Amino acid sequence: MKILLKNVNVIDPSGNIEGTKDILIEDGTISEIENSLGSIPVDETFNFSGKYVSPGFYDMHVHLREPGREDEETVVTGSNAAAAGGFTGIACMPNTDPAIDSAEVINLINQKAAGHLVDVNPIGAVTLGRKGETLAPMAELVEAGAVAFSDDGVAVKTAAILRNALEYSQMYNKPVIEHCEDESLAGGSMNEGITSTMLGLPPVPSVAEDLTVMRDILMVEYTGGRVHIAHISTKNAVELVRQAKKKGLNITAEVTPHHFTLTEEQLKSFDTNFKMNPPLRSQSDVKAIIEGLKDGTIDCIASDHAPHSPEEKDMEFTLAPNGIIGLETQLGLALTELVHKGHISLKQMVEKFAVNPRKILNLPVPRIKKGEKANLTIFDPDEVWTVDISKFKSKSKNSPFDKRLLTGKSVAVINNYKMFYKDEFFEI
Repeated sequence: MKILLKNVNVIDPSGNIEGTKDILIEDGTISEIENSLGSIPVDETFNFSGKYVSPGFYDMHVHLREPGREDEETVVTGSNAAAAGGFTGIACMPNTDPAIDSAEVINLINQKAAGHLVDVNPIGAVTLGRKGETLAPMAELVEAGAVAFSDDGVAVKTAAILRNALEYSQMYNKPVIEHCEDESLAGGSMNEGITSTMLGLPPVPSVAEDLTVMRDILMVEYTGGRVHIAHISTKNAVELVRQAKKKGLNITAEVTPHHFTLTEEQLKSFDTNFKMNPPLRSQSDVKAIIEGLKDGTIDCIASDHAPHSPEEKDMEFTLAPNGIIGLETQLGLALTELVHKGHISLKQMVEKFAVNPRKILNLPVPRIKKGEKANLTIFDPDEVWTVDISKFKSKSKNSPFDKRLLTGKSVAVINNYKMFYKDEFFEI
């Protein structure tokens, strides 16, 4: 099948093609890229004038809930949400039930994901059952397809276990992804400060994150291993990562849209959709995060897509689970809050959405180049739209951004010989 993408603006940070182009795709492979290909015989032409095309976006922090909580999300529904949000690849976290701590669970996920437009790469648990006691069979997990290791939801329990994990993961050149939170300081419902005191909610101090980030940096320096800091949220943690990078240590970091968009002030509504872990922080933390995005301290943007059923979220604030869905609002929030406000450029955004996540996970980075497999995201940075969670592809609807006006939206994605466009999947 031949399809022609006309008048699309190319952004490929890894290549040297830029400007408005026509792109011909034949049987899922880019066959021509020219300023104009005229009217050539094709099966379908898409006029994307004013739209941008980049390598397919990749979200390296997604919770698919399968196996164990298919009522909240499945591999397929999560992948559908990813495609709707502009992503052609995702990495799924291991806090499923059972945890992703065996080849059997990875094989199940791979079977469920087979044939979908969106690539799904499982992340294996660091320890069996994510209990922090015994290392998971890391060689077995890598052989089955694990792209990283994490005890996501909690930090690796002890420095000794972390040391062993870093030493073993080096053998496979895989990062350990850390949820940085000191367990002895955890368990609260929101960031510690004046607002938590006013609201009477049990707090989590920001130092809980800082302490674990510092521990992990020291362990990386000692072992030579690789640590990726998940959902960084405090100004001190950002500075610690900045200094570690200056020393040449193998430290990378991600941030979620909610941590550069929202603050603890939102919790005055007692809406449990604002309850997450790490919690929403102060305005000074948000400012530091944006600076970290600008100067490259923070490598990528990830959703921490965390579906929950309405029955669970609609509870007293202290009893409700942490987390929100984010795959279908992530691009709009990044364009609205970062690009359109002049904090980062479109090229920097594409690097943080498409290039850096794959580099961290040692995955091939798609190229917009003749002869390459088409793995593309087409988006409109100027489309104004209102978030409507009732139309989301995700099984769950726990988003604090419902009815929010955003500027910038995914138009289409292409990958694995498939295209998602105008709310439909079809073969190309």
